[in-house]
Amino acid sequence: TPVPTPVPPTEPPKPRVLKVSATANVTTWDPSGSFSTEVLYMVNIYEPLLYVNPPGSATQFTPALAESWEASTDGLEWTFHLRHGVRFHDGELLTATAVKQSIERTINLGLGAAFIWYPVDRVEVVDTYTVKFTLKYAAAFDIIAACSSGAWIMSPKAIAAAAADPQYFEQGLEAGTGPYMLESYTPDKEVVLAAFPDYWGGWTDVKHFDKVIISIVPEAVTQQQMLDGGEVDLALSIPLENIRQYDGNPDYSFRIEPSMYNYAAYLNTRKPPFDNVLIRQAASYAIPYDDIIAVGPQGFGKQSRGPVPEGVWPYSPNVRQYSYDLEKARALMKQAGYEQGGLNVVLTYAAENQNEERFAPVMKDALAEIGIEVEIKPMLWKQQWQLAKGDPTQAQDILLLLYWPSYADAGTDNMYSLFRTETKPFFNLSYYSNPQYDALIDEAATLVVTDHQKSAQLYEQAQNLLVDEAPAIFLYDVQTPLVIPKWLKGYNYNMNYPFTLFFYPMYIE
Repeated sequence: TPVPTPVPPTEPPKPRVLKVSATANVTTWDPSGSFSTEVLYMVNIYEPLLYVNPPGSATQFTPALAESWEASTDGLEWTFHLRHGVRFHDGELLTATAVKQSIERTINLGLGAAFIWYPVDRVEVVDTYTVKFTLKYAAAFDIIAACSSGAWIMSPKAIAAAAADPQYFEQGLEAGTGPYMLESYTPDKEVVLAAFPDYWGGWTDVKHFDKVIISIVPEAVTQQQMLDGGEVDLALSIPLENIRQYDGNPDYSFRIEPSMYNYAAYLNTRKPPFDNVLIRQAASYAIPYDDIIAVGPQGFGKQSRGPVPEGVWPYSPNVRQYSYDLEKARALMKQAGYEQGGLNVVLTYAAENQNEERFAPVMKDALAEIGIEVEIKPMLWKQQWQLAKGDPTQAQDILLLLYWPSYADAGTDNMYSLFRTETKPFFNLSYYSNPQYDALIDEAATLVVTDHQKSAQLYEQAQNLLVDEAPAIFLYDVQTPLVIPKWLKGYNYNMNYPFTLFFYPMYIE
């Protein structure tokens, strides 16, 4: 009798693995306290109620854990209707109680980005899948609920465990609903994410990645070497001076995107010489903005219009800009009584920031042209900030700063944090104080929901007031160059989520 040929055993398919290099280190695994570069991992492990879409999208928001939501006409009550059947990584079901406990935990701890919830008066569970937020004042709460820090929803079981042990999350534990789970973490070296089998979004439509391995590599040069050598599929930091070499490379897509980041030079308005608005205006005209952009971000930038980056609310193309005009600058110096110059100032920048290191000398040379001699002092960011938050009369004269809003509202962040009157310096590092400006942005913030057009007009007026009074030299909005392998599909860039990359939409054809 013939013997049947044995059928070889079927090998299970190999897992699809995406290898990434990033600078993103972890300061905390606590979703209530996270407010740093670990957001790269948090956005893939946890989810908020909503996501805010990139500028130009057909709709402003995409539902996340909330399927739908509505606000009262006065903007004081916001009700969210949750998805049914969503599970946390520990098996718990998503409910309105989980949302209430998560937000209240973040508010009560007061860490990281907890300040985003300041408008909240109370959180109520309406029913199992409905939660209502009552605000102290009208606010664009949908934008807040879509924040990339401080808005994560976590399992009630983990919240209880963290209440018993404040170091619970720091053991490398997590309790999100996101598409990926934290499989392992090696401090300063590696983060491994594994697909969550019960993710509500599903895994069957495209060839998603089963695992994402992120190597923590601080040096951009090393990341480029790893990419070129095939050690990683995606490098999130490539030296700007080298990155254009991938433009035209048949293996990669190269594109330039906007960002929420911008650079400005904050002028100390509380002591000479920059307590004089004419000298501040002269300095603003003396800066060669194109040269700053060419040297600092290697051309990946666009001159700012005030403190709000393009693409972020309440940006307006009608906000005025200074141009490079030495004749006007010298005329203003003469009007201020300093035709011969003779002024000496100190400029500080964060020593860790290579862009500031590159363009600080350009500013020094430019201001020397109008008689302002600049002494450059690089400092570690913590030291620079500590000096700036001290006595303004003893602080630096010029402070270079990279800033971005905590969520997609630069009116209640950039315009408020950086320029509204403070009794004690925190982030208003030009120490600017103008009651007219304060009144404009305060009123604008209350009208975002009830009269959006009026709010935009007030914010625009306030931005033009800032440009006129020049408490800062608004340098440039940062642009983000991206190098993406052509075989990698679904790479979605969203400027509203800085330091982040969503792995779930990515796949292999």
